[in-house]
Amino acid sequence: MKDKFGRDITYLRVSITDLCNLRCRYCMPEEGVPKKKHADLITQEELIKAIQIAVSLGIKKIRITGGEPLSKPNIIPICEQIAAIPHIDHICITTNGTFLPKYALALKSAGVTRVNISMDTLVPEKYRYITRVGQLDDVLQGIDSALSVGFEKIKINAVLIGGFNDDEIPDLCRMTEKYPVDMRFIELMPMSGNFDFDDKSYVSGDIVLEKMPELVPVDLDGGVARLYKLPSGQGRIGIINPISSHFCGTCNRLRLMSDGKIKPCLHTSQEFSVKGLDDEGMRQQFLNAIEAKPARHPDLSKDSPSQSIRNMNEIGG
Repeated sequence: MKDKFGRDITYLRVSITDLCNLRCRYCMPEEGVPKKKHADLITQEELIKAIQIAVSLGIKKIRITGGEPLSKPNIIPICEQIAAIPHIDHICITTNGTFLPKYALALKSAGVTRVNISMDTLVPEKYRYITRVGQLDDVLQGIDSALSVGFEKIKINAVLIGGFNDDEIPDLCRMTEKYPVDMRFIELMPMSGNFDFDDKSYVSGDIVLEKMPELVPVDLDGGVARLYKLPSGQGRIGIINPISSHFCGTCNRLRLMSDGKIKPCLHTSQEFSVKGLDDEGMRQQFLNAIEAKPARHPDLSKDSPSQSIRNMNEIGG
């Protein structure tokens, strides 16, 4: 399944809810978001049908996101039904980690193979600040739970924020010495709701290399991160630069959101709905979304934010 620029579209990110138990400052408003009416959401049956059709068109990797996907009451049945679809290579989930002590084993048993855990800081007071309501111990226990059940791959994601956590880059990198995990640093993207951040908040991912000159480059793994390793590291360190060095030329993904809209690009306002459609209608909307994928997103900055009409909690990154 190729788009008009010859890119193979093999990756579907599925946001199953825009709700979350945290209120991260770069992701959602302090007051949270209104709960959508049930009638405005894609049903579980429609969700699975849409994923089946996407797989029939060439999708091989599914990532379940939110909001916080583990706040969805039917998360385990959803994972089980996705895992039952033939020809999917990986079922992954991105979570803030706070519910993993409860769900890690059930997720693995349901067919989830990989887990990404969001954690921007190792300082309890700063974690409370950036999440507005969270406790660092909760996510650390979540990491321990993920390790204990033996997922195929565990990645920890930190959004780089100048003046907030750039001083913690060495300590975060050393997580890969302590645990068999990948530590990934992601540039802060100027979404329309990022009102808490000024120009100094946006720092290039290359600051990781400046702070950690001992990092050794390693081979890429097909993802968007540039990969490095500490000499004594068990896992790798990834740098994801969607702003300073965008990877649009190799973008292989679509996004399906909880209201049934497909986004061909994170930063476009264009969306294609599959809600209420039959199989052929859904198939055509996926094809429309693939056709609509732009060659690249516009240059982004504080003064020229994303053209997406949604906050990050709705899209799932």
